[in-house]
Amino acid sequence: MGLADYNQVQSARMTFTVSLVVGLLLLYLGAEWLVKGSTGLAALFAIRPFIIGLTLVAYGTSMPEVVVSSLAALEGKSDIALGNVVGSNIANIGLILGLTALITPVPVEGRLILREIPTLLVTALVVPLSLVNGEISRWESSLLLLGVVAFTMIAIRGGRREPLQNISLVEADAESAGAPAGTGKLRLTIIALVGLIALLFGGRVFVDGATGLALAFGISERVVGLTIVAMGTSAPELAASIVAAVRGHPGVAVGNVVGSNIFNVLFVLGGAGAIHPIAGDLGRMWLDMSALLLFTIAGAVLVRTERRITRLEGLLLVIGYGVFLLFVARNS
Repeated sequence: MGLADYNQVQSARMTFTVSLVVGLLLLYLGAEWLVKGSTGLAALFAIRPFIIGLTLVAYGTSMPEVVVSSLAALEGKSDIALGNVVGSNIANIGLILGLTALITPVPVEGRLILREIPTLLVTALVVPLSLVNGEISRWESSLLLLGVVAFTMIAIRGGRREPLQNISLVEADAESAGAPAGTGKLRLTIIALVGLIALLFGGRVFVDGATGLALAFGISERVVGLTIVAMGTSAPELAASIVAAVRGHPGVAVGNVVGSNIFNVLFVLGGAGAIHPIAGDLGRMWLDMSALLLFTIAGAVLVRTERRITRLEGLLLVIGYGVFLLFVARNS
């Protein structure tokens, strides 16, 4: 390779890296601004805190995954679309829940056992089962979307007696991420719209940067989707969980992780597959699917009853996630 060719390759890698960072920043800020605006508007219209947390906040923080996977599916980049969902779910348990427990032991609510944990396990199994024929079709994706509607309605009915998340905490997290302070309807509407635009544009930049970087370094799109893209789109959940733990609200992390993993399969994968069928080879993805099921089972065991997730358990989760990344790198 001549000097000119070398410089051209290095320039391309730098451009893709910048695109990746800019896209990630826009995804993170966009999600936080959207959450700030939507929760503020809901509060002004006297919507119950539980419903705000479960619907607007849960859907809002899942928007980076939705945008990235949908754009990737639309462009025929199934490995990134699928890897983003699987990798995000693994990162949510191994990295986010693990780091939160390392900061402070995480309390678990017993009510999770009755509703969310069985749903979490079922949705983890849905991913490999949907790929038995090598593709998540539009009709299968439609069933996933119906599933998220049903889950949301059941959760709302079951949670009318207790709040899921404090509105002021959500707004404080959003403002710490750069969302303007204020409670006026017009201001909140503008904040939500700007957040949505940032998400859409950031998703495009992020997918282009991730794909280009993978090709420039000879890395497969599957590995990029499982690692860089997955961790990038999980940034809002990671930041919110760590901030909540530092502020003395570690229990928020459990709801974030369990809810996010359920929404990622039903809402993100369902939405992306409805736009364009998502192809996946189970034989080639045995490591991904095995890790998804193992981490999901580990998460279910840790939140099996009213207890606390200890720092040692958090450390084991983080170490497990590190081992998973090493295996992915070695099998790429």
